[in-house]
Amino acid sequence: MNDDTLAFPKGFLWGTATSAHQVEGNNDNNDWWDWEQIPGHIRDGHRSGRACDHWNRFEEDFDLARSMGQNAHRFSLEWSRIEPREGQWSRQAIEHYRRVLAALHARDMEPLVTLHHFTNPRWLSNDGGWENPRTIDLFERYVRKVVEELGDSVRLWITLNEPTVVPTLGYLLGRWPPGVKSLRRALRVMANMIRAHGAAYRAIHQLRPEARVSVAYNMILFEPLRPSFPADRWVAQVRDYFFNRLFLFALIDGRLRFPLGRGQHLPEMRRSLDFIGLNYYYRHRMAFDPRRPGELFGRSVPPVAWEEDLPWWVGDIYPQGLYRFLLELAGLGIPIYVTENGLLERGDRLRPAYILTHLAAAYRALAAGVPVRGYFYWSLIDNFEWADGFTARFGLVHVDFSSQRRRLKKSGELYREIARANGISRQVVQRCAPELAPELFAKERQPKIIERVQV
Repeated sequence: MNDDTLAFPKGFLWGTATSAHQVEGNNDNNDWWDWEQIPGHIRDGHRSGRACDHWNRFEEDFDLARSMGQNAHRFSLEWSRIEPREGQWSRQAIEHYRRVLAALHARDMEPLVTLHHFTNPRWLSNDGGWENPRTIDLFERYVRKVVEELGDSVRLWITLNEPTVVPTLGYLLGRWPPGVKSLRRALRVMANMIRAHGAAYRAIHQLRPEARVSVAYNMILFEPLRPSFPADRWVAQVRDYFFNRLFLFALIDGRLRFPLGRGQHLPEMRRSLDFIGLNYYYRHRMAFDPRRPGELFGRSVPPVAWEEDLPWWVGDIYPQGLYRFLLELAGLGIPIYVTENGLLERGDRLRPAYILTHLAAAYRALAAGVPVRGYFYWSLIDNFEWADGFTARFGLVHVDFSSQRRRLKKSGELYREIARANGISRQVVQRCAPELAPELFAKERQPKIIERVQV
């Protein structure tokens, strides 16, 4: 760490991320579209509609990203467009995504392709979705078709985005489709998604041995609200185990741990990660609450609000959490990409500091020897943010959803300067967030890598 610049390695990937349903518009053949039509499911009665019209404006959006110095982009394919009815493939959709990939390559941007980002085709949802073990084979078939058609243009693949979020929000808390509140069914879904990833991982490597495959794994730092209170510590540990460890461990050693299984070994799952895709946003401080058995007897204490009326799932801004997870995951000995990291904020007051501090955390991990290969901010443009509709804004680019006009935010200007320079300069920090300069450029001894991901 020198006095003037936090320089990132040559070839570091600077990108942003999007997902099909949130930006493309008119994805009217999946379970989320149906969920949106029911009053009360989406904040303020919003519906995705044409979203950001990215289906038609992807080249314009990629031009924006490239002008910001980005050399990579993470996006997802919409299964319901590619296979609109079971066993029927849409040549039009496949050719559209081939044009999307060509547009990225034409701009010297590395594609990071997500095969499943929360949405299921309507026909699949009507057949039980992830609760039905048949979905494992159907997902593998879809993945094979995509890789056969598009695999020559993609090196980096994500099979599933945040696979612990689907069972948690859809089947445990009932806030997302299909609106179920059952721990038993949530665990069934998680087990099926583990098997689906394993099947997809093997299929991709059979077709494209050179490919690199992972999941985009959302990790939340759960800490006890009262560290001296055993019940709070227990709740934080239980949440950490269920949300951060249970799924990930299965992809490392191929074992289904309690309560997913009794330790049975699934060889096809073992070592089914070529890199780690880490999604990190917030810290949650946990308090024991015996009135919430359906939420594992815990509640997340709301953070000190930086804006009014924050969604229930927003936690504390805590860059140290990203640093700690990166150090821990380094024990796996495989590359790490930060596949999502971002701040929900209607304005753009705190986002520049959020980006700076989290990138500084990634830099500290790099300096400690952690193989961080890239950073993808969530998201490139404001979009349809699931149950929070259009009220929740994450983008570096502001979108006027009525006119579809794009405007670069202050945070986008900051990210542009960092990506173009492949580093964080003292000058940038002094201009955008001078109060952070002493912390970011402090000459401190770097810790050793924590050699553990307990399995």
